[in-house]
Amino acid sequence: MYRKKHSLGGSIMTTTRQDAWTQDEDLLLAEVVLRHIRDGGTQLAAFEEVGKKLSRTSAACGFRWNSYVRKQYKSGIELAKKQRKEAKKDSTDSTVLEAPIATKDNSNEEEVNVQLPKTTEVSTIRKIITLLEEYEQSQQNHGVLKQENTELREIILSLEEKNRKLLEENGTLANNLEVIEEDYNALIEIMERARKMVVLQEDERSRKVKFQMDRNGNLERIEK
Repeated sequence: MYRKKHSLGGSIMTTTRQDAWTQDEDLLLAEVVLRHIRDGGTQLAAFEEVGKKLSRTSAACGFRWNSYVRKQYKSGIELAKKQRKEAKKDSTDSTVLEAPIATKDNSNEEEVNVQLPKTTEVSTIRKIITLLEEYEQSQQNHGVLKQENTELREIILSLEEKNRKLLEENGTLANNLEVIEEDYNALIEIMERARKMVVLQEDERSRKVKFQMDRNGNLERIEK
């Protein structure tokens, strides 16, 4: 299902795709997420970008990434993180190198010293950035899991409703079977009575018949 626009009273409503993911869509999702990781962006921004391109929700993109695509690109994720760290390091080093250590103003002959950032301070900043990224990722995962939990609840409610209908149908079928069995037993009883009546009639007829010898010595049948 693709996102379509419908006009209602001047407002625009959109419907979001809910069909299965294709290999090309998985590839696009992986490329965008890896690019955001490499450039220092957030995965949430990546999910929103992919969602706009594929007419899917960012939550659906996040769920697809965490449940399936991420497992296929473990080495790519590590490489993207490494490239991001190297880019940050190069940027920090270039800033430090470009800053003048000491300058001299010819007008007043006074030296102006620029204090360089210490290595420990840079390391601390990097740790803070990493912690913030991990926290942001955990918040994204929480949102994805929350949506997944809502979808599972809806599925459970649907299955419970189907189970209730099946139980009702089973009860109806059981009642119908009981009626059929009663009719069948009644029919068997009627047939048995009819058979007994036929046998009795045959016995009665046989009792009314006897044989006697005629003048020529032959047996002839006579009714009683």
